[in-house]
Amino acid sequence: MAKSYEDIFENNKKWVEAKLAVNPEYFHDLAKTQHPDYLYIGCSDSRATAEELMGVGPGEVFVHRNIANVVNTLDMSSTAVIQYAVEHLKVKHIIVCGHYNCGGVKAAMTSQDLGLMNPWLRTIRDVYRLHQEELDSVTEEDKKYDRLVELNVQEQCINVIKMACVQERYILDEYPIVHGWVFDLRTGKIIDLEIDFEKILKDIQKIYNLTDSDWVMSKKNNKNFI
Repeated sequence: MAKSYEDIFENNKKWVEAKLAVNPEYFHDLAKTQHPDYLYIGCSDSRATAEELMGVGPGEVFVHRNIANVVNTLDMSSTAVIQYAVEHLKVKHIIVCGHYNCGGVKAAMTSQDLGLMNPWLRTIRDVYRLHQEELDSVTEEDKKYDRLVELNVQEQCINVIKMACVQERYILDEYPIVHGWVFDLRTGKIIDLEIDFEKILKDIQKIYNLTDSDWVMSKKNNKNFI
């Protein structure tokens, strides 16, 4: 185990040397401010890293990860990341990406006391409750599991859309655009769920609208507006 830990520093040394061999200014350039177009909200699972599966380099994607890619508006970590990405980095796309065979989603499907994990997993269990009729109609456990992964992504995307900072920025700039993805570990492919948010929110949009377009535009004219 000790050798495995020490290997990390040796690997880092080799990585630095490789980067400098190609571009002596690599780390000088890397230290400059970031301007990513994407905010990626994904699962903490060690098998699904954002930059690798998206094929992007440093500075191209702002990343937040937690168990089962949950966006809980009472969680200051995820909401702070979203607000920073939207207001300061001015990202153009927010991606919520789940993955099949997600341990967090699987745990939420089981009836057991998981201690401190219970409040976190309750968000996913609420997704099951919202879509219970559809999920209970799926007889194959693996397919039900996959579908809950997809529906969890959908509901977390909606939680992003509910946020005032996202609504304000969209009124001003017509972005960020919210996307729901699933990464299939079995094939390595990203699947765009192509969620029809307009249809989903059609009858309840007014409940979640936190901003008035005229007010936002007047706020824009204030020099202190971000």
